[in-house]
Amino acid sequence: MKGIILAGGSGTRLYPSTLALCKQLLPVYDKPMIYYPLSVLMLAKIREVLIISTPKDISKFETLFANGKWLGMEIDYCVQDKPEGLAQGLILAESFIDSDTICLILGDNIFYGQGLSPMLESAKQNTTEGFATIFSYHVKNPKAFGVVEMDSKGNVLSIEEKPNEPKSNYAATGLYFYDNSAIHIAKDISPSARGELEITDVNLAYLKQNRLKAQNLGRGFTWLDTGTHDSLIEAGSFVQTIELRQGYKIACLEEIALNNGWISEDIVAQRATLLSKNSYGEYLTQLLQK
Repeated sequence: MKGIILAGGSGTRLYPSTLALCKQLLPVYDKPMIYYPLSVLMLAKIREVLIISTPKDISKFETLFANGKWLGMEIDYCVQDKPEGLAQGLILAESFIDSDTICLILGDNIFYGQGLSPMLESAKQNTTEGFATIFSYHVKNPKAFGVVEMDSKGNVLSIEEKPNEPKSNYAATGLYFYDNSAIHIAKDISPSARGELEITDVNLAYLKQNRLKAQNLGRGFTWLDTGTHDSLIEAGSFVQTIELRQGYKIACLEEIALNNGWISEDIVAQRATLLSKNSYGEYLTQLLQK
């Protein structure tokens, strides 16, 4: 399976902060926003990742991650000249994906909770059987989201974008697992009224073929979309609270890579030296001491 992180867009809801820097590079407490979705792919044991971003921002991601070898990964980059919809990412990534299955994640989404890895593994398994899996989350105001209606077995019954009368309180998050046919589906859909290739239309195509499942993130999980100033502060406060209270770091890429057996302790030590003047570097040092 290969991973795609969508890190493009203009970030207009975060102006003026994003006039010079894309939102996925803004800090969420102690690390860049993009660390969080990348950590999800790493927890799913996905080692080959494509980051899609704008012409002016792609070089910044290359500076941040290089080729990914320091994480035991292969990280590639792709330019999206114009923001023409999330589903366009599948088309842009066609040569990168080749014949593999796909995990697509939005660069401004944060997922946290005990037991996430088994859920990711289950979604990966679904793709080998020709199914797509979306991740749902219970929200207070479903009218502001894409709403997922599902049965007790996780089969999706309907998806509606910001409905006036929601059929459930479950919102579709920015995490999607697809088999390889998603590329061809994305090519076949038409632009929406706003001129974009909508990821909802890809999901609806799977639904029509009875090939769409939903994995619900229950009460013990947190899903955050960091696309506004308020939600950015909320996300930073959440991460700060967890990290200071528990002593664990959320989305520590080096820790996940080490636990996965992708990198050696020597590489972690090098990173700890590089980051030695802050708590992130101290955390890496403590990992090695343990």
